[in-house]
Amino acid sequence: MNLSEHHHHIHYIEFTAADLNVTKAFYSSVFGWQFQDWGPDYISFEQAGVAGGFQRGQPVRGAGALVVLFSTNLEATEAAVRAAGAPILKPIFLFPGGRRFHFADPGGNELAMWGE
Repeated sequence: MNLSEHHHHIHYIEFTAADLNVTKAFYSSVFGWQFQDWGPDYISFEQAGVAGGFQRGQPVRGAGALVVLFSTNLEATEAAVRAAGAPILKPIFLFPGGRRFHFADPGGNELAMWGE
């Protein structure tokens, strides 16, 4: 890997999660992400467009970066998120780039999903 190609690019994203097994099950079943365990307090993920991980802990509430995922079928993805038990924080709405919704993962992290 030529690391100079990645200079100033977002390379890795980390979240916190109280229960890593629940988190892994949610993201695997809804989005197809693959995980690797790194001891009892950390898991990393792939197949998400950017690599990242979850550290065992309590998510920080309040302002922070919003991670936005993409879906080719927003309604189906929203239904899958609901079926997996994640709360929808903002149902599908229009914004200047298309449509999106916000949800909370099992650890309480807020993410958004957008589509055209």
